[in-house]
Amino acid sequence: MWTERNGSSANWRKSSYSGSHGECVEVAGLGQERAIRDTTHRELGALLFDVHEWRTFIDSTKARP
Repeated sequence: MWTERNGSSANWRKSSYSGSHGECVEVAGLGQERAIRDTTHRELGALLFDVHEWRTFIDSTKARP
């Protein structure tokens, strides 16, 4: 898990897959990694994915009805 406490900053943006009822997630690019976090609980840090893992994750969400 990654947190911004180490002095690194990221350009977070709201995911286009976020809903309009508070179930939002934010994503950020961190060099060769991607991070995702819960907008309502940012203090808990973020999950990190390398580029291959991120692509697999995104592809799997697109495959759902």
